Amino acid sequence: MRFQTSRPVRVEFTKWDGRPHWEYDGIYLGADEHGDWIGHPAGTLMSRPGRRFVDTAAWLTLVPAAGRPWLVTYNDPAHHLRIYVDLTTPAEWDGTVLRAIDLDLDVVVPRDGREPFIDDEDEFAEHRELFGYPEDVAGTAETSAQELLAAVNDGKPPFDQTADRWLESLAAIAG
Repeated sequence: MRFQTSRPVRVEFTKWDGRPHWEYDGIYLGADEHGDWIGHPAGTLMSRPGRRFVDTAAWLTLVPAAGRPWLVTYNDPAHHLRIYVDLTTPAEWDGTVLRAIDLDLDVVVPRDGREPFIDDEDEFAEHRELFGYPEDVAGTAETSAQELLAAVNDGKPPFDQTADRWLESLAAIAG
């Protein structure tokens, strides 16, 4: 385990050009074979330049093991999205701060019966050109998005019910 359970941590995303993106705080819940789990109770402030809001539902962040280039958000059942995967550079811990560069592509799993899908392909194409994503980084993001979509559609762990116990842990800690 990386930290003691219940340790406050921070998540910070930037864009490829170094601009700040989403930032928010969380609670380290623990680790398993899938990676590190961070909990975000309802009432967590999320901010990025030009936008701030307090989330009304709890959610989790999974930092995948083995330096995979994505971060997963698992939302409380009250949220309209079940899973949201950000394609990123491999996330890195700097003390209790987790940092990653957002590469625009997302895999989205709605709760309303729609099929899971890859989102923001237009933004990815625009930023790939504008910011000059290296070919290996862009290729890895595209390949990973397709692999993640297949894993989500097949319900492969951790895209099955794996997150449920971590949501329960968060509820117990957040009270």
